[in-house]
Amino acid sequence: MSTNGPPSWVRDCVFYQILPDRFARSGRVKPERFEGWDSPPTLLGFKGGDLWGVIERLGYLRDLGVNALYLCPIFSSTANHRYHTHDYHQVDPLLGGFEAFEALMREAKAKGFRVILDGVFNHASRSFLPFAHTLAGGRSSPYVDWFHFNPDWLASDRPIDAYAPDDPRAPTAATKGSFARYGYAAWWDLRELPKFNTENPAVRAFLFDVAERWMRCGIDGWRLDVPDEIADDSFWRELRRRVREVNPDAYLVAESWDNASAWFKEPLFDGAMNYPFAKACLGFTLGANLNRAALDGTGYRDIHPMTAHGCAEALQDLVERHPMDATFCQLNLLGSHDTPRILNAANGDRNAVKLAFTCLLGFPGAPCIYYGDEIGTAGGSDPDCRRAFEWDERLWDTELSAHVTALARLRRQSRALRRGGFRVWCAGDGGLAWERVDGDAGALVAVNVGSETAEFEFPPILRQYSWEQLRVVASAPGVGSLQVNGVGAPVLRLGARASIVLSTPHG
Repeated sequence: MSTNGPPSWVRDCVFYQILPDRFARSGRVKPERFEGWDSPPTLLGFKGGDLWGVIERLGYLRDLGVNALYLCPIFSSTANHRYHTHDYHQVDPLLGGFEAFEALMREAKAKGFRVILDGVFNHASRSFLPFAHTLAGGRSSPYVDWFHFNPDWLASDRPIDAYAPDDPRAPTAATKGSFARYGYAAWWDLRELPKFNTENPAVRAFLFDVAERWMRCGIDGWRLDVPDEIADDSFWRELRRRVREVNPDAYLVAESWDNASAWFKEPLFDGAMNYPFAKACLGFTLGANLNRAALDGTGYRDIHPMTAHGCAEALQDLVERHPMDATFCQLNLLGSHDTPRILNAANGDRNAVKLAFTCLLGFPGAPCIYYGDEIGTAGGSDPDCRRAFEWDERLWDTELSAHVTALARLRRQSRALRRGGFRVWCAGDGGLAWERVDGDAGALVAVNVGSETAEFEFPPILRQYSWEQLRVVASAPGVGSLQVNGVGAPVLRLGARASIVLSTPHG
């Protein structure tokens, strides 16, 4: 059990990120107007997925090899993604309410799943009661100090209209984050997202109470939205203390698009969403197939083709920049609700997607699969990356699904893949391989993005086993073989544009 350090159970997890409105519709929640499940997603439309639907699909997730759920926000909201929180103490009725949440926690725990929720503590929605109260009461509202209002407005009786049409002009460096546009500070100048004044003791008490309350309801931790926007270590230090008082083994993972190493020195969080891993992995495995049109204008705009050597250096840097305990708690990913789908990023190259998944499931840290990526769901930038899950298996990429399932299951079986260290074993031309070792358990992850067969000398920990004894997951049948070179050392021959994971038969 953890005290201040990262929880060790995260090392054994394969996470699955679910946007509840888009994963599974149970039919138990039936308002009059839902978008068609198979129609293109829109910014404002609801598809009707709910927590009852998640419960009904836990068997699918278990068969996939998943044992941990990361749920995007589930609290009452007027937005389909629910990052615009209306009530932090209520599960959205469109998701089935608290009854569905309780049932999900009960069923998930019975099937061995961990569950973390998405915590949006930097900003609320304009329908959030304390903010609506200030709109009605102005400077007389007891909640006026919960937000950042223009001092000139506070000194006057001028009303603020939080529902007026947005100014079509893009925010400038001079106005972004200021009060100039609306009279109050809003996240990314989005009128509907008033920013909390987290220096206010009442606000802090409210948010800490929310974090504690849902921990007491049985969740295993929090994914924390835009934590860099609350640039106050004391806030996160206290939230961590309060959460750990409820559950000393709680997992706190922060959203981060860049180098998050400063957060783990104290630490403030246990891990971060590892977008730097995703960028290195996709730059290498997708290479010349990177779809610039899909990436430009998104958080993946800085991904560029990467050589095996370049990827090896980037991955080694990621491991070395954090304490090893924090490395094991990074939430590694290929895509999320904020990025184009990996299939679109790969310009439809399904084989490249397989190679990327091999890297994801073979790297230290907790792999996280964005719902639908494992079956080849397509989608561009938001909102297209938030399509509804296709439950007609005839429309799945079954080869991709089988590959992801085999990798996830092997990871669950292999101590080396869950808890082993990381050492680049070979990087040359289009081939990259790394070794994972934990005691007497070992594994080799090899990826060849080139057009010719690549050769990798076997690491010593695997040499005592024959090919038939090793656990093997390859991206396609027959792409890998073992031979003995001229000096008697075993060599792995890996076909073009292929990947393979080899693990010792025990541990």
